[in-house]
Amino acid sequence: MNLSSSSSLRLDTNSISTRAAVAVPFNGPQSYRIPFGGTGLRKVVKFSPACSSAAKPVDAVVDKQPQKVGELGARGLSRIESLSQVSGVLGCQWGDEGKGKLVDILAEHFDVVARCQGGANAGHTIYNSEGKKFALHLIPSGILNEEPLCVIGNGVVVHLPGFFKEIDSLESNGVSCKGRILVSDRAHLLFDFHQVVDELREAELAKSFIGTTRRGIGPCYSSKVIRNGIRVSDLRHMDTFPQKLDLLLSDAASRFQGFNYGPDMLREEVERYKRFAERLEPFVADTVHVMNEAISQKKKILVEGGQATMLDVDFGTYPFVTSSSPSAGGICTGLGIAPRAVGDLIGVVKAYTTRVGSGPFPTEILGKGGDLLRFAGQEFGTTTGRPRRCGWLDIVALRYCCQINGFSSLNLTKLDVLSDLPEIQLGVSYGQIDGAPIKSFPADLRVLEQVKVEYEVLPGWQCDISSIRNYSDLPKAAHQYVERIEELVGVPIHYIGVGPGRDSLIYK
Repeated sequence: MNLSSSSSLRLDTNSISTRAAVAVPFNGPQSYRIPFGGTGLRKVVKFSPACSSAAKPVDAVVDKQPQKVGELGARGLSRIESLSQVSGVLGCQWGDEGKGKLVDILAEHFDVVARCQGGANAGHTIYNSEGKKFALHLIPSGILNEEPLCVIGNGVVVHLPGFFKEIDSLESNGVSCKGRILVSDRAHLLFDFHQVVDELREAELAKSFIGTTRRGIGPCYSSKVIRNGIRVSDLRHMDTFPQKLDLLLSDAASRFQGFNYGPDMLREEVERYKRFAERLEPFVADTVHVMNEAISQKKKILVEGGQATMLDVDFGTYPFVTSSSPSAGGICTGLGIAPRAVGDLIGVVKAYTTRVGSGPFPTEILGKGGDLLRFAGQEFGTTTGRPRRCGWLDIVALRYCCQINGFSSLNLTKLDVLSDLPEIQLGVSYGQIDGAPIKSFPADLRVLEQVKVEYEVLPGWQCDISSIRNYSDLPKAAHQYVERIEELVGVPIHYIGVGPGRDSLIYK
């Protein structure tokens, strides 16, 4: 789709009954009937082939090259310096909100940047000062800054081949990793066979598949929870390592007929991990001790969350969730620091909503409307390249995430992606099929799949905001959108993303 030729969205509240998107082409604008969510609430979306005269094409905004780092300015510096000694950046939706960029920006002002959960399923895309793009998966996004120590905590599951591949890629691009990365000796190892099991598990679920990244995260956490997992510290004891690995592989073979296991596989894996153990040793540390020593020495610590609260194994749309705790509680269990040490938490939320994989999505826009957001926002997974499902900002889910995490502020990202829309919708409340209000985010997926979403329609600003760096310079309609979100969730928005580059951030 050429976004520059389909950039004007006009929303009509006329209800329609069809579930699938139905295209009705004619000479002039094209009309598409698009269901919004699974609610029975329908709207007609029209795509005009011409951009508004007041706006630049959205794809021109997306393709804008990142600029070099500019001065933070007094407001930006004040915001960052006022953050508490231990601060965190966590996701407010179903992941992919742009957490890595904020971590990268903040990292310069912190001594330690730490990952506390997840694994290589957390893909963070960031840019260095020259505009070069980096896609990180295990290594904290603070690595592009020269000073911070990067810590991979005990709550992370570590795939060593992927870890070394990331290091090699960073080093080949001039980013020094020596002496700057520590891996917890308590972290669990994720093996290639965990990825095979992930594939077999998804195939077994057939139409009820979870939609995982197939990076082996769930099977590795399963090994951890049933207590036959292998930790980083086990690599120091190669006399017992083969027996532990044999137990894991035998367990997988007994569970899945498609998993082929024999003596040769065990022998090859043991030899491989002997080499990995030697290379990994300089990175291994008791990171619980390291983190608590840093706290006692008054060093500033920034925690980088992977995934997001709506994927939390306890609080997300279970079972369509990740296998760890990407909400605030995961900071303490994944790093071994006390709750009272944790201060400011920044929630990162897109100006609209996306999710990857299966599961309910109340404000999803199906058909061409979702396609427009997807291509305008370049919504394709960093880890898998999969297209993300797109929809309007879900205030009910966002408010729920703010309650769970106690965010002190929010980072609203990708506001520029909405720049060409004449109208923007906010999903402000849920209701039952019979019209009865739903007071909180439902745990019951049957309820969630059938909710009726009530939308507020706000005016768009229809101009390119990607070069704006002061909040006061944003169009009035953009102010109205930002401030309405603040009003509805009760948390201030201190950071606003208007582009992919490091400097494409407004401090409010």
